[in-house]
Amino acid sequence: MKYPKSYIEEIKNRLKVSDVVRLKVNLKKRGKEFIGLSPFKNEKTPSFTVNDDKGFFHCFSTAEHGNIFDFLMKTQNLKFGEAVKILAVQAGVRPYTFSKADEERENDWKKYSALYLEYVNFFHKELLNSLEGKTSLQYLYKRNLDLNIIKKFKLGYVKKNSNFLEIIKNKFNEKDIKDCGIFYFDDKKNSFVERFKERIIFPIKNISGDVIAIGGRAIKENRYQAKYINSPETQFFKKGSNLYNLDKSRKLSNQMDYVYLVEGYMDVIGLYKNNIQNVVANLGTALTPRQISVLNQFFNNLIICFDGDESGYKAALRAAENSIIELKPEKKILFLFLPDKHDPDSYVNKFGKNTFLEYSNQNSIEIHKFIFNHYYKEIDDNPSSKAIFEKKLKSIASSIKDEYIKKYVLDYYLEEISKLSPNIYRKSKYINKKNNRSLKTTQRYFNETKSLTSIEIKEFSFLYILINKPEFIRDNFYLIENVKLFTNENKMLFETLKEQSNNFQNFDIKKINIDQNLIDRVFKYASVKNIWNKTSKDEKIESILNEVIRDLKNYELEIRILDLEEKFSKDLSEDTFNELKELKKLQNLN
Repeated sequence: MKYPKSYIEEIKNRLKVSDVVRLKVNLKKRGKEFIGLSPFKNEKTPSFTVNDDKGFFHCFSTAEHGNIFDFLMKTQNLKFGEAVKILAVQAGVRPYTFSKADEERENDWKKYSALYLEYVNFFHKELLNSLEGKTSLQYLYKRNLDLNIIKKFKLGYVKKNSNFLEIIKNKFNEKDIKDCGIFYFDDKKNSFVERFKERIIFPIKNISGDVIAIGGRAIKENRYQAKYINSPETQFFKKGSNLYNLDKSRKLSNQMDYVYLVEGYMDVIGLYKNNIQNVVANLGTALTPRQISVLNQFFNNLIICFDGDESGYKAALRAAENSIIELKPEKKILFLFLPDKHDPDSYVNKFGKNTFLEYSNQNSIEIHKFIFNHYYKEIDDNPSSKAIFEKKLKSIASSIKDEYIKKYVLDYYLEEISKLSPNIYRKSKYINKKNNRSLKTTQRYFNETKSLTSIEIKEFSFLYILINKPEFIRDNFYLIENVKLFTNENKMLFETLKEQSNNFQNFDIKKINIDQNLIDRVFKYASVKNIWNKTSKDEKIESILNEVIRDLKNYELEIRILDLEEKFSKDLSEDTFNELKELKKLQNLN
């Protein structure tokens, strides 16, 4: 059976071509592309190129060309299905199981996407050509949008009495129309009603560029209606998992390592028009960990820039407390607050791109510092207030999933808290030379590992311990054998180490038949080395090993829970619910 397009696209979107190719070919950056020696021909002069933006590789010496699936099929002599399974693991995507429901979902998607495409095209033409549309065009022109940018984002206008419903009735049945969310059914009138009538519409696309929802802005002031509304959630649209303009901005991740997150559609378009195109917006809801996770796949630095008013500040604080749990060693989350009464759109239009970027560079603040500064301003000069302040910050730091970042943030908070009561904390273990060194070490680790994912770092620590203490594999085989690693190269090394488990008397990592570069990466980036020394007792090392194993198992558990939550949202079966409940119990125990 054919894999659904959405599944294949999900894998492609999570993996850069260069990341897949790099496992076999030594690549070097050259402009917007990568270049290396051909894996298809023995050559001395590089003729093999990779373009992440366009999503393909090309070999000039052999004319071989294709995407990530083609690369695996051609270099490893695999069938398409085999390549999909391997890359799904590498991308962290669940294995695909075909069923009759898959066929139905694929058919539903075809109708859903076709309907949305027709809707967007129809009302884009209405905006440009209809009499009512001209009023909306004038509004957009006053907002500093020109015709090119309006066409670029395929903006539209839904007039009060359109004939779109009549046009599509011959192509789509009532269920299709109702399920897409563009219309809602009025029981009193016994008819469908335009959800977005008398609104400018903004097509919301998935990561592949397919329209999956609509955002609508009212241009007439009306106290009884919301200024902005979005399509309701459907099986193909989840507000907490999608971001406006991610389809365009992700293509820039090979050129820049940061992205702006703003509040609204006009902010995105305003920045984009001023050539700041690495920008996305959440969709009318509080920022979710899932959205952070999606952005982390493409960018190392996230700059959250909300409106410079009280509501914007409150939204930023909510975003900070929701997203700090996802902070990782190789990633940064920063906050940028514009001058009062300015939003990104108004600021960049008034002062220009260069001033905006300069302001951003000078005024962005890291997430943990923003949270500290906020609660610091609320302290009263009494012990109770200070105690509440300390308790709150410790709680926030403890919520961070990554153990190393958690330590760094907690150390920072405790050091700053100590300044409030210097006499109490003068002899504290948190304020001494040893801790200062620890902070520097953690900061260095933070900087050195920007190109790695947090799970890779944990895997490196796991492998580092096994390499330095190979007897642990034999003595704790029952504990170690079922540990799941998620990075292909690390899996290979782990399997090799397990195979050597009966020959530790002659164990020599240099003699193991595996890429030395991988060994070097383990020794360079394993964060556990910062708390390791040769005199460490086995009990301490074993304790560290158990902690790392627990983190790896928790990561696997989180993935399984996410998969089941997605499954449950579709089938609502009792079996899925019970399985999900048991996994969450297990998660709480860990």
